[in-house]
Amino acid sequence: MKPLDLDEFKRQGYMMIDFLVDYHRNVANYPVLSQVQPGYLRKLLPSSTPSNPEPFGNILRDVKQHIVPRITHCQSPNYFAYFPSSSSIAGLMGEMLSTGFSVVGFNWISSPAATELESIVMDWLGQALKLPESFLFSSNVGGGGVMLGTTCEAILCTLVAARDKKLCHIGKENLKKLVVYGSDQTHCALQKAASVAGIHQENFRVIKTKKSTSFALSPDSLLAAILHDIENGLVPCFFCATVGTTTTAAVDPIGPLCDVAKYYGIWVHVDAAYAGGALICPEFRHFIDGVEGANSFSFNAHKWFLANVTCCCLWVKDSSCLTNSLSTNPQYLRNKASESNQVIDYKDWQIALSRKFQSLKLWFVLRTYGLDNLKNFLRNHVKMAKTFEDLVKKDKRFEIFVPRYFSLVCFRVSPLVITKKSFCNGTNDEEGHYNEFGGKIINDDKKRLVNEVNRKLLDSINGSGKAYMTHGIVEGAFVIRCAIGATLTEEQHVIMAWNIVKEHATSILSKRSKA
Repeated sequence: MKPLDLDEFKRQGYMMIDFLVDYHRNVANYPVLSQVQPGYLRKLLPSSTPSNPEPFGNILRDVKQHIVPRITHCQSPNYFAYFPSSSSIAGLMGEMLSTGFSVVGFNWISSPAATELESIVMDWLGQALKLPESFLFSSNVGGGGVMLGTTCEAILCTLVAARDKKLCHIGKENLKKLVVYGSDQTHCALQKAASVAGIHQENFRVIKTKKSTSFALSPDSLLAAILHDIENGLVPCFFCATVGTTTTAAVDPIGPLCDVAKYYGIWVHVDAAYAGGALICPEFRHFIDGVEGANSFSFNAHKWFLANVTCCCLWVKDSSCLTNSLSTNPQYLRNKASESNQVIDYKDWQIALSRKFQSLKLWFVLRTYGLDNLKNFLRNHVKMAKTFEDLVKKDKRFEIFVPRYFSLVCFRVSPLVITKKSFCNGTNDEEGHYNEFGGKIINDDKKRLVNEVNRKLLDSINGSGKAYMTHGIVEGAFVIRCAIGATLTEEQHVIMAWNIVKEHATSILSKRSKA
């Protein structure tokens, strides 16, 4: 059997395309959240590798029987969990071409087209986002962009660069003094990156946010943390601001935070993993006003920009900071082009050496749809999110927990509904609230009860298989997140999702009121 029999590739390729078309046509018919128990697959598959070749059709048959019914279907129009993992024909075609070429573009000479297309695409997208010229290759001032796998990589790479830049000034022996800052809404990738980069965990600062500011980080709070560390002989090094936090899609005030951080020589990274794509729309661009004060900016084009997983776009003002920290130059990679300093070697902009021809995927997306259609795609999801938000607001049993900025709606059954007498079977306290045991509800009891009901509601929704949502906990409150952004989602699916929420809420509230 030839590993690359082109006739067989053509035959199997047609079978695979037919298989994927059939999958996407029927994806809405599967339970969105996989309903299996851990370890299910080991019971269905052989315990060892086959000794002889198996027909391709048999393998696809097993995929259809054992895999497809038991995955969580991120491409389902009824997927409202986490953040979207958008897919598109353009993204699939670009991914197919990248995989088909199978080039390893670690430096320019290994595949000049891969490197040069990536730098062009990153400038195209940077211009569409109206990033400062200093972040673009075209400015010729040292900035530029690179495509990584995920935001986790982007944060780690920039943190390592910030660490080494700071240590060059204060001495490597002072690593234990470096401090990293984020808010209590910052993605956990920051803490992991700090650990990998050797930052002492006691020097990892999690600054509290408040509901009164929609969980955005206050510049005053950041300043207070910085001053406290300086007073204690520590060295502020890196700060991660967020546009569209994971739990609530909160937006940190980029400009004022940059002003605070830059005064103390702190590297500022802006993480817009979820919401970054929406910034091509003029009505959302103001969320990164002041980004010129940051050192780096990233977003995941696979989340809400049709680029298919994985695809993270990172821009830096000073690429030499990355290359100084991440470069390797073994003899077997040396070549005239690299030594001329006229080319980009992307191996020195990332942790790994090998890299795919990533830019094909994003190039296909940008050219296939164009910016106007991409803006319409994003706006349509925001419009659907507003529809869902309006439906929640009309039902007095629910409340919107935080303002909606993009296409994420955070809601819950209202505490006033859960703690009223008709629901709670108890005696009245001075606030008109009750508990299930006939006693006065104190604040902690009240929170636990409200959280318990909302957790049961979410479990019931997801257990139905008809929709999938996830949760967040902020200020001790359990909130349900409805993230609208799957490629196939239409308004009918959003309305259906709300009807499912209402149906299961009615059942749960009714049962408890009769208990």
